[in-house]
Amino acid sequence: MRVIIAGAGITGLTCALTLLDDVAEVEVTVVEASDRLGGRILTAPFADRQVDAAADAFLARVPDAIALCERLGLSAQMVTPAERTAYLYARGELRRFPEGGVLGVPTDLDALAASGVISPAGVERAALDLTMGPDRVTDPGDGEGCGGDESVGSLVRRRLGDEVYEVLIGPLLSGVNAGNADELSVAAGAPQFAAAMRDHGSLIAGARAQRAAASRAGNVDAPVFYGLEGGMGTLVDALAAEVTALGGTITLGTSLDAVRPGAPGESGRSGRPLEVTIGEEARVVDAVVLATPLDVTARLLDPLLPEVARAMAEVDYASAVMVTLAVPKDQIDHPLDASGFLVPHREGMLLTACSWASVKWAHLDAPDVAILRASAGRHGDHRAFELDDDALVDALLDDLAITMGLRGRPIEARVTRWPTALPQFRPGHLQRVAEWRTAMYDVSPGLVATGAGFEGLGIPACIRQGRETAKMLSEQHF
Repeated sequence: MRVIIAGAGITGLTCALTLLDDVAEVEVTVVEASDRLGGRILTAPFADRQVDAAADAFLARVPDAIALCERLGLSAQMVTPAERTAYLYARGELRRFPEGGVLGVPTDLDALAASGVISPAGVERAALDLTMGPDRVTDPGDGEGCGGDESVGSLVRRRLGDEVYEVLIGPLLSGVNAGNADELSVAAGAPQFAAAMRDHGSLIAGARAQRAAASRAGNVDAPVFYGLEGGMGTLVDALAAEVTALGGTITLGTSLDAVRPGAPGESGRSGRPLEVTIGEEARVVDAVVLATPLDVTARLLDPLLPEVARAMAEVDYASAVMVTLAVPKDQIDHPLDASGFLVPHREGMLLTACSWASVKWAHLDAPDVAILRASAGRHGDHRAFELDDDALVDALLDDLAITMGLRGRPIEARVTRWPTALPQFRPGHLQRVAEWRTAMYDVSPGLVATGAGFEGLGIPACIRQGRETAKMLSEQHF
């Protein structure tokens, strides 16, 4: 079984490892156009520590990343945040997130009122969700469901009101993909909301039920996130090393240039082999996995499936910037007693979030210097990319002065830009993905595309997609 995997991000590498683990006789080659592994995962030295320049954690309630860490012998390096609470910049100051929420949906309206995050009128409006009765339901099981997939903003504004959406839920969900939750698919981005409406006819009642179920299972006080002491790059390095140790090949600085159906009989493992071009070399293989950004995948598929390629190319992307700062602790007025804070879009700031990384992760702490990770960039907001690095740092320092009382200049600063890095999932996205995959299967059962642009951002989602792609190829096709 000969497999080419395009893309050495977490999805492609996980796919390679799973194939090597599961298939007795398999030849796996991973080609990566850039000069490094990891895709949107990057850990690099900063202020004498290894600090992530992108994702620094993965969800604990989703098992995929934990299982991969265990498979790679990284369990001892898994760490949990030293601080589990967070702030919101709301109504002119940092205020703690209300306790007990589920993706921002409040379960305790008294606690919501006491937090000061939402105005009294906003709390009263949210309470109507409990009495207004069920309405149309988004079912994540298919693209249409009972009422059709809709946006998070449409659902939450209708049920809980504008203020709860704009201050609590929008910043949480928009922060994941630097997007606009008014345009984010419920089915793809917040299936818990669809389940709450389907099962309970109310977001608040559904969130309460989900919290109660977690309590019965003993999961309420369980860690929400895990990180790795050496940063998320540790996972990428260990994954690549294991792929190589098992006989897989990883080639950097090399791109997959073309894929097309091969002639029948060219491969002994598949009735519909594929021919690929890598540089000047042509190969016949049993399967091709495109674990690449959607624009690259669209370009490769255009000669075979022009309509699918056009639809993939139409998926919008957001750009983001991560500015890492080393700051003397005595120049910060606000107590560093949380993992960081979010800034709602309605505040009008360039800053979208600030992780207090050296508070969040004990292994990054130092006596006198705090490590901050300030984020900027949202879908449709290009201000951060219109500034050079020095001007961007200055602008974010101004916002940090307002929000957390940061004074003076950082000891060290690092700017990491992620242009067109975060796909935006519009309503109906999962149904479109299913249609794309059906069309690809019709070309050849061994032609598969996967990754962050398909079924979810986040490290666990990408790991799951890589694993499921490999299992589909090994169990169903061959």
